[in-house]
This record gives sequence, C-alpha cells and structure tokens, in this order.
Amino acid sequence: MSVESYSDFQALPEGCIANALSLTSPKDACRLSLVTPTFRSAAESDAVWERFLPPDYRDIISRSIDGPDSLLAKFRSKKELYLHLCDNPIIIDGGTKSFSLEKGTGKKCFMLAARDLNIVWGDTPEYWQWIFLPESRFPEVAELLNVCWFDIRGKINTSMLSSGTKYAIYLVFTSKSRIYGFEYQPAEASVGISGQDGEKRTVCLDQEGEQRDRYQIIPRRIFFNHRLARIYRRQGNVSTERITEYPKLRADRWMEVELGEFFVNGEQDSDLEMSLMETKGGNWKNGLIIQGIEIRPKAG
Repeated sequence: MSVESYSDFQALPEGCIANALSLTSPKDACRLSLVTPTFRSAAESDAVWERFLPPDYRDIISRSIDGPDSLLAKFRSKKELYLHLCDNPIIIDGGTKSFSLEKGTGKKCFMLAARDLNIVWGDTPEYWQWIFLPESRFPEVAELLNVCWFDIRGKINTSMLSSGTKYAIYLVFTSKSRIYGFEYQPAEASVGISGQDGEKRTVCLDQEGEQRDRYQIIPRRIFFNHRLARIYRRQGNVSTERITEYPKLRADRWMEVELGEFFVNGEQDSDLEMSLMETKGGNWKNGLIIQGIEIRPKAG
C-alpha cells in the first residue's frame, strides 16, 4: 500500500473502518487493532463484535439456567461478552446442554449433557448411576457400573449450528480408576441426518488401546481370528478395515474420542443424530463416566 492510499484509508470515518473490520474475523480484527489508534477504537466497538456474535445469541442466552439478564448486564461491551462465551460455556435448556463460541471464528459449539442422551439401561441403578462431579460443567454425569450391552445416542437440530461449517462430534468422558471391558471390544460410531445412513467409524474407549494395538498386544485366544481376518482382507473377501479412533486428553483433563464429522450446508433444519454402540455384546464393562457429547467446528 502506497503512502497516499494509506493516508486516504486513515481519513475514513471510524464507522466505515468498523464496518470493514466486521467483515473480517475476530482474530483479524484483534490483529488490525494494533495498526493505529483509529483502528483500535473501531476494532473495540460494539458494531464490530455484534457481527461476530451469532445472530441468535440473545435467544440462546435467554435459555441460560442463570437467567439472561445477569449475563447480558454483566459486560460493558460486546467484545467482553464474546470473549466470555469463548472461555466460559454457559449451561442452557435446564442443564441439558452447554453453549460456547470458537474464539477464532465465532462459530457455535454445543455439548449435550449425559442427561440429554439416550443411554440404554441408563435409568437402571444396577447398570448406571447418576453422580455429581465438581470438574463437570453439568449438574450430573453418568457412571457406568456394569453392562453387557453399550449403546448411547444423541440428537441436535442442525438449525442450532453455524451454517457452512464442518463440525466434529466427540464423546467426552473420564474414569475413576480404569475402564474395564472395552479392551478388545471396539464400538461403532455413527453420525448423520436422521433417517439416512450416517458416516461410521470404529471407536476404542480403552485409554491404552492405541499403544496396545500398535504393538499388537493381543491375547492368544483372539490372535488367530485377527490373523485370519487379515488373510481374508488380502484375498479381497472383506472390505477395507476402518481407521480406529482412540481417546485423547483434553485441556480440561477429560478424555474425548471423535465419533465423526458433519458439514452444515446452508440453512439446514434437520436432526443430526450421533450414536456409539457395540456391534457385538456379551462382555461386561464398567468404569466409564460420561459428561456428554460435544459438537464443535472441526480444527483446520
């Protein structure tokens, strides 16, 4: 940019600069605020950060369990509200969901609490119990006591999500000691629109599963079946094996494992369903504590 054109741009009213900044991204607006005092003033304005907030943010905040007025009146500017929603998920819909924003883009993020999921045998005290954990964002989490059939399902309407965005869906969980029963029994995850075939993945909930599979630490009774399956795959009688997803540690010290991806195309208004279930039951399992299923924009 030449000196003359730079001077011309500097001569623009602050409102025009603010309008131009609102067409960028939150990250770019923060960077451009360092250019000049005029840019800084424009980049801090409510006109810019109102555009970065989702169009329905007031409606979502009105569903907060703490009440909308306390949150909206708490901050002096829209930028402060935006940053708060990025770093502090709010609990909505009677404690069954949380809402936050992705800091770099302003895209909407949700987590469905365990109470908002359909957990097979979830209300049977012999199999699952509902407990309070101070490190959870929700009032209750689901603790797996003992089941021989694992099946969890969730649902969210795509109109709640940011359009034109690829989302990734994660099961968020932890354990008190060790998760038992999932070592050699991976589950099948599915993500897709209700009534349609969804994307399917193989998911391992055992935290040591990736290391075990890497070094092929397999019990002798299972080794023969694995070897036979590889022979059949080489002969073309079995379809290509899916990539298995393994748990990863989150910044909040919970674990998460990706269940799948989904692209929200335009103004969709359909139910996005996600599930994680065994393809074969029979093994007893315990130790898993489920906080919920998170839906957030796919990194990268």
